[in-house]
Amino acid sequence: MDLVEGGYKGLALEILKNFGIDVWSEVKLKTQETEFVGIVLPRSQKGDDRHIVLKLRNGYNVGIKVDKILSIELLGQKETKPTTNFRERLHDPRKPTVKLNSTGGTIASRLDYRTGAVVPAFEPEELYEFIPEITNFCNLHTEKLYSVLSEDIGPKEWIGIANAVARDIEAGYHGIVIAHGTDTMHFTSSLLSFMIQNPPIPIVMVGSQRSSDRPASDAPLNLIYSVKTASESDIAEVTVCAVGPVSDSYGLLHRGTRVRKMHSSHRSTFRTIGDIPLALVSKEKITPLRKDYNRRRKDRAFNAKITFEEKVALIYHYPNMKPDVIEALIDNGYKGIVIAGSGLGHVNNQLYPALKKAHEKGIFILMTVQTLWGYVQMYVYETGREIMSLGVVPAENMLPETAYMKLCWTLGQTTNPEQVKEIMLTPIAGEITEREPTNAYLIFQGGIPEIEEFISKLRM
Repeated sequence: MDLVEGGYKGLALEILKNFGIDVWSEVKLKTQETEFVGIVLPRSQKGDDRHIVLKLRNGYNVGIKVDKILSIELLGQKETKPTTNFRERLHDPRKPTVKLNSTGGTIASRLDYRTGAVVPAFEPEELYEFIPEITNFCNLHTEKLYSVLSEDIGPKEWIGIANAVARDIEAGYHGIVIAHGTDTMHFTSSLLSFMIQNPPIPIVMVGSQRSSDRPASDAPLNLIYSVKTASESDIAEVTVCAVGPVSDSYGLLHRGTRVRKMHSSHRSTFRTIGDIPLALVSKEKITPLRKDYNRRRKDRAFNAKITFEEKVALIYHYPNMKPDVIEALIDNGYKGIVIAGSGLGHVNNQLYPALKKAHEKGIFILMTVQTLWGYVQMYVYETGREIMSLGVVPAENMLPETAYMKLCWTLGQTTNPEQVKEIMLTPIAGEITEREPTNAYLIFQGGIPEIEEFISKLRM
């Protein structure tokens, strides 16, 4: 890439030309105060002409004012694309073979330095250049199913992912890893848990909050932990694998129907809700935290039910919510509604006539709780009893997103109300639990002396 194509102009372009430097050159740059060693990066299209941007060897980027530069020494030219194709590496017959299916997302993205945006750009093989450790555990075959950010994933992709997983199980892979964007990963993991039941091998979903080419990216560890799980674990379920909340020393393996993204940007964004994770995963070992999981088998048998109904809505109740929200769903031919209700599963009484109308029109209505932790308890208050009399079905402790995906999947099979109710309230993949364990609800409040003392010990 030449300098102009790389976004340089004016004074910055002139000084780089004077020293014979191109974009992606590795240089030693001296200023009036200090010295930098790094790679000349492209500039943002909106960048000024008074700075040169370097990616330092520690992974961080720095902008250097051109009027402070004394000299630039060329050290070498970095390849802009990986040169090694993983498929050409020797197969090790002593290792299991794992399939990595990429759908896009941040873990399969890189920073476009000209625009400053993260874009889906990596081929699956390119991850090996950044994370060679993943080859320690297995022979890895890769396939790019899609190249989309997770907010754009929908029924076409969900059905495609499920079909790919079914095909890969039948092909004899030892485990499957699915690279996916974190924003909607818990939707996909829930749906896949219903579409592919009783699998004989681990199906591990993985993503990252920061792209692989950025400092402090969680992509390398997340991918290492997920590949190790697919290679060595006996937990044969759909799971989400991500770094743990305390340090990078381990990752957590979350059940696909009980996991949720809980922070917009923190690396340890995923939490098991209403239960505890399935396992701890480190580079050295996998430590199960519970015993009630589906175990790996040598057979290739599994139950595939790949169906989906798009006309289902997930709505969040709020005070003074108007009935026209429900009326709009009725008028537009929706077949199912999942409500994230307040408290124990409540909505305001303005909605009652619309809910009754929806039920009479054959729309299946399911109640969950927006508190996330806890159960729908609609027998406690008169409000809950009245709402049930309108045809609304309580969904135990299913998470709203899990209930939404299960209802989409169920209505793809049948619209008979009794059959839908039976399927929805019959646990399939841990989406409904008999009770929450005592350590399933732990939210530490900062500022409290005993919690601050506990946190200070963790940070040492």
